[in-house]
Amino acid sequence: MSDIQNFSHRMVENIEQVIVGKRATVELAVISLLCQGHLLIEDVPGVGKTMLARSLARSLGRHFSCLKLTQSSIPRSVSGGSSFNQVTREFEFRPGPVMAQIVLADEINRATPKTQAALLEAMEERQVTVDGVTHILPRPFMVLATQNPIEYEGTFPLPEAQVDRFLLRVRLGYPNTEDEMRVLDRQQFRHPFETLEPVVQVDELLAVQEQVKKIYVSPALKRYIVDLVNQTRQHGEVYLGASPRGSLALFRTAQARAAIDGREYVLPDDLKALAVPTLAHRVILGPGARLRDLTAEQVVDEILNSVPVPGGDPLGKAAVQPVASEAA
Repeated sequence: MSDIQNFSHRMVENIEQVIVGKRATVELAVISLLCQGHLLIEDVPGVGKTMLARSLARSLGRHFSCLKLTQSSIPRSVSGGSSFNQVTREFEFRPGPVMAQIVLADEINRATPKTQAALLEAMEERQVTVDGVTHILPRPFMVLATQNPIEYEGTFPLPEAQVDRFLLRVRLGYPNTEDEMRVLDRQQFRHPFETLEPVVQVDELLAVQEQVKKIYVSPALKRYIVDLVNQTRQHGEVYLGASPRGSLALFRTAQARAAIDGREYVLPDDLKALAVPTLAHRVILGPGARLRDLTAEQVVDEILNSVPVPGGDPLGKAAVQPVASEAA
């Protein structure tokens, strides 16, 4: 697992030259990359959502494109389209911004549902279809989408089908006083992004993505994953729980987190650390919960505190231990 550790360390250290004091969020972005998943960054303006995506792409040295989505955006502005060539007298495909390896969909909830649907095929199928012709997207392919959770005027909430296709949802949040002062110091003369250099090669990325899949997850922990997701479907405050894709997301990201820590096996702590970013955005609360200002994150935390945690040897059979005894 040293290759994955080394890869992740270089990525995180490089991105942290630009994104200050948000190591946990940066690590989640790298985990999403290792799992070949897409990342939804939800936060208020000005905290570094776009810069996180750009720094991730620059660290890879890959082809990066940015979709500035608005109400006037059309599906063609995402996937591209056919244009008539006056010289050859034939229609030619002009690729859109989505035909890149790292795609930033900025303010994704400002796009109309039809435009969001054009991005949906690319995210799930890793291909786009234009005029009946399918075009395969490059590898690696990752969508980093941003949205502002505060301003709703002129926005179109993402449908559940599209939200479910994001492996993780993260928030950056405001920096603390010391970190914000470091931001001022670093950007006094120029932005640190201007000097950011690639630190890994695409072949290395593809190799570690395959290695992550080999991390061992015991049968007891697989059952723990399924139990957690099942509880989101049975919770009294939940209208719609997490889908089986949520189980897979928790499974895959736990493998990546274990590998980053230098382990060849997953621990319950990996699952507990990743439950909220992998499951909360897949949980739709009922009307009563919204009236009481209950959040999906709080529901997932409550489920984590109620489902028994497997104990014992993570490489073999594990015994179930009550949560209360673990806390003691």
